[in-house]
Amino acid sequence: MVELVLLYGLAALAANLPFFSERILFVLAPGSGRKSFAWRALELVLLYGSVGALGLLLESRLSPIHAQNWPFYATTLCLFLVAAFPGFVWRYFWRRPGL
Repeated sequence: MVELVLLYGLAALAANLPFFSERILFVLAPGSGRKSFAWRALELVLLYGSVGALGLLLESRLSPIHAQNWPFYATTLCLFLVAAFPGFVWRYFWRRPGL
């Protein structure tokens, strides 16, 4: 149970990370000084995969891995995007332009 709560918390944190960092893939500084939305979207997809892989690892430690079809991944991706909404709002709606 504790692992599940930690995984949900980690997923919520990972979903918001691209909106709080101006570095591309958290390492490289963008040439124009500002990271584009395309980079943020790519980071979201990569972080979704990372959290999914961690969930798969935790599941494999507890029981045999249950096979999933596309509706599972579509649903979890949508939930990941919903968890990213606070970071999106902070980046594009609350902050003053130029910051």
